[in-house]
Amino acid sequence: MDRFDAMRVFCRVVERRSFTLAAEDTGLPRSTVTDAIKQLEARLGVRVLQRTTRHVSPTLDGEAYYQRCLRILSDIEDAEGAFAGAKPKGVLRVDVHGTLARHFVLPNLPSFLETYPEIEFQMTEGDRFVDLIREGIDCVLRVGTLQDSDMIARRVAMLEEVTLAAPAYVERFGMPMHPDALDGHRMVGFRSSATGGLLPLEFEVGGTVREITLPATISVNAAESYFVAAKLGLGLIQVPRYHAEDALEAGQLLHILKDFPPTRTPVSMLYPRSRQLSPRVRVFIDWLVRVFAGQIGVETRAG
Repeated sequence: MDRFDAMRVFCRVVERRSFTLAAEDTGLPRSTVTDAIKQLEARLGVRVLQRTTRHVSPTLDGEAYYQRCLRILSDIEDAEGAFAGAKPKGVLRVDVHGTLARHFVLPNLPSFLETYPEIEFQMTEGDRFVDLIREGIDCVLRVGTLQDSDMIARRVAMLEEVTLAAPAYVERFGMPMHPDALDGHRMVGFRSSATGGLLPLEFEVGGTVREITLPATISVNAAESYFVAAKLGLGLIQVPRYHAEDALEAGQLLHILKDFPPTRTPVSMLYPRSRQLSPRVRVFIDWLVRVFAGQIGVETRAG
């Protein structure tokens, strides 16, 4: 194994905190990974990893060497990609919010993989905090206002939001004509993955944003359950318009309070600050910006 391959193996062990997981990621036998680290330590003359039966972590020397390796490997990848005709290749690990995956990423993915046939795309779905380094993920696609973190975020889209209610709900509680007329109404509660609290409904009234929290007979923490609960007449919801188009056409949900829309919701791609943006991630983000712009027709901008 040459020095650059050994650096890649070492970086993956540090990121995954595991020889076994690093071996799975790199497609190497565990014994080869172990031998590579032993040879690396012998060559450097220092111990770079602290090993226990359950845990692997870098020593102080190992952490310093890891940061240097990241810069060196990124420079090599950029240098090789600078030649005309060279395309990004390798494994791209992405974690995506589930509804975005099904509405935007997956339907358009064949064209991306046709353009970049040497990229192996691995996708997980979620809406939780992800430790990208520890879990070996390159980037995550998230909806909503971002919490402070040490990750770099790039805005890929702004989603138009709508307020919805089922016909059965309107028949029972009436059709509100203004946010001030929501006394006696109910909402389906959506619990924030960041705080655990219920997210309020938002309405733009006279150029200002008003937040209103209504009683919630049911609260959920998943987008699909939130949507289904509204179709069952359990309360008002606010979701991106793209998610509701089919239900609106079928008459399963009604668009209410149209003159008082919620604020648009940002969609962002996040990746670790400790890494330079790899060519694989760069082309994926650029592609996603085009997908959102083409499919929902809203203005997108980098953030």
